[in-house]
Amino acid sequence: MSVAEYAVVDTPIGPFTAVVDGEGAVLASGWTTDAENLRRLIHPTLRPDELRQRDSLGAVTAAVRDYHAGDVTVIDAVPVRQLSGPFLVHAWEVLRKVQPGNPITYTTFADHSGRPDAVRAAANACARNAAALFIPCHRVLRTDGTLGGFRWGLPVKDWLLTHEGSRLG
Repeated sequence: MSVAEYAVVDTPIGPFTAVVDGEGAVLASGWTTDAENLRRLIHPTLRPDELRQRDSLGAVTAAVRDYHAGDVTVIDAVPVRQLSGPFLVHAWEVLRKVQPGNPITYTTFADHSGRPDAVRAAANACARNAAALFIPCHRVLRTDGTLGGFRWGLPVKDWLLTHEGSRLG
């Protein structure tokens, strides 16, 4: 039986929960207190059978606090573990390179992911991202610069972009 740990952190935009594996890599995260919902987002081969709540996840919890307090690059060093097909895994790696304050469009994201005509596939990579914040899909905008979708709500996405100094729309 596999067990993962999770912790909830209060942030200016609501509670944030991260689920980590035994090595401390983020498996899923988002602005929620529902760890079980996050567990269901994890790829079946990585999905833990059980969740154990902790007060803190050490470096992961510190990174969440520090990010929301203004250190918007601290999330870059946090390890993330997600699985899917080769394109999605590659697209998530590309997302980790999108710098705060420099959002890109879905079209640019598709191009950077090596499939310039696959804008819907790029959008799907954002939609299927279980590790919100650490894989910063919030930094991808519609072609016209507007927000587009976000699992945790457009007000959260807007706050994150404003916090990073990059609100364009």
